[in-house]
Amino acid sequence: MSGIYARHGRPAGRIAVIAASAALVSATALLVAPTPAQASPPTPIAASTARTYLGQLTVRAEGSTSGYSRDLFPHWITQSGSCDTRETVLKRDGSNVVTNSSCAATSGSWYSEYDGATWSAASDVDIDHMVPLAEAWTSGASSWSTAQRQAFANDMGNPQLIAVTDNVNQSKSDRDPAEWMPPRAAYHCMYARMWVDVKHAYNLSVDSAEKTKLQSVLNGC
Repeated sequence: MSGIYARHGRPAGRIAVIAASAALVSATALLVAPTPAQASPPTPIAASTARTYLGQLTVRAEGSTSGYSRDLFPHWITQSGSCDTRETVLKRDGSNVVTNSSCAATSGSWYSEYDGATWSAASDVDIDHMVPLAEAWTSGASSWSTAQRQAFANDMGNPQLIAVTDNVNQSKSDRDPAEWMPPRAAYHCMYARMWVDVKHAYNLSVDSAEKTKLQSVLNGC
């Protein structure tokens, strides 16, 4: 769960207050996540950096989906205790999320950046792979080891995972930005920054239409 909870130095005068606050919650077995204002995957690179990174990516036609299977990208692995990747992202991206002893979310709310909808049931929320697994496969991941594909499918250190409305995620499917962008136009710049950030981090290629769309969006950021 690296990167989810950062440790910061605190003034000595606050130690007693922090300790007292901790005592108030220690009696309950329920786990309550911090309350972010909105979905919060790691902040991606700036638009200017994204434009630079996009120019560094290899441009080539998408490879074949032959041999592809989601099972080749082991996902929703255990992150900590009984919490898998999906459950961990639900807690990170939600507000007032309460989980049971199995780490399943029992209450909370989730704001979907893709469409601006807010949901109160975890079952209405999917965890989207910013760069879909099949897209990664056709962009270079077909040659990776299983361990590399597992790391990609559960990556919380890059802006690769985000909680969004389930049917919006399903409408995206495996499409790249030339084929699909979030319904909420205000998120397009962030979406392009995240996409390029992930592709650059994993040295994945882009096809010409994908690059053209990303350039267009990033030039407007």
